[in-house]
Amino acid sequence: MRAVLITEPGGPEVLKVQEIPEPVPGPDDVLVDVKATALNRADLAQRRGRYPAPPGIRADVPGLEMAGVVRALGERVTEVKVGDRVFGLLGGGGYAERVVTHARMVAPIPANLSFVEAASLPEVFLTAFDALFNQCGLKLGETALVHAVGSGVGTAAVQLAKSVGAATFGTAGSADKLEKARALGLDVGINYREQEFRAVVQEKTRGRGVDVILDLVGGPYWEANLASLATLGRIVLVGTMGGGKVETNLGALMGKRLRVFGTVLRARPIEEKIALTQQFAAQVVPLLANGTIKPVVDSVFPLEKAAEAHAYMESNANFGKIVLSVG
Repeated sequence: MRAVLITEPGGPEVLKVQEIPEPVPGPDDVLVDVKATALNRADLAQRRGRYPAPPGIRADVPGLEMAGVVRALGERVTEVKVGDRVFGLLGGGGYAERVVTHARMVAPIPANLSFVEAASLPEVFLTAFDALFNQCGLKLGETALVHAVGSGVGTAAVQLAKSVGAATFGTAGSADKLEKARALGLDVGINYREQEFRAVVQEKTRGRGVDVILDLVGGPYWEANLASLATLGRIVLVGTMGGGKVETNLGALMGKRLRVFGTVLRARPIEEKIALTQQFAAQVVPLLANGTIKPVVDSVFPLEKAAEAHAYMESNANFGKIVLSVG
């Protein structure tokens, strides 16, 4: 089968389409004909040699999510059947014509969604869902600040927050991205090139602060994040695009009784990933099926243009997900 390989650590040009052996499903697995996959920042880090694959996962084929059709079943699989349209998280290997994954790691694609739309969902929506609700316990009547609101995780998070009746703040680097985010449910947009988000939050909340912050930036936002949180506020770190080191005054955490969560999906035990996938299928897939929540696809590249897709992601011009069409 065809797959995109990382031929050596480096820039986008090291990605090459080559023939590799087809994976073989184990007794609890499904073999899926991949119709589409999508890019994530982790793919860029893996390509540069800075994000190793989990044990047992092929390191030279990136790809953390997929949408496709079940081709074959392991002998113990009863949850799905051959021909089902499914999508789900992967430990790696998504940039390929076929993948093997545990049968309980896939969810049904709603009839109203295409493979391209479904491929844009797993990594960002499961990340945002877990961060906002499982980690931070966001609930009706609270307020959430989403950094990088034009990113895949950001567009997922603002929709999920609105789905439970939370008020939403979001940061981005252009008026265009903020305008598009407003169409998804963003209440207060903040252009970080022109405004300090801490000042806007304090003004709009009358000095109270927000209840939850979802942060993909990291170090450069740390102090302003603490200043933007309400008493008993929670912050969840799902990325460190701006840097991962901070020096801080712990008194700020203690005085407001703040809680800080760090989260990743890829390195979690498969039991936790299965539980999250099943939770997502029960609570969020129905919202996708009725149109309450929508996939946000920025652009689609063929598998052969994976290098171009990576270069485009590195430009930070995208709003929403960049998808690779496979089959």
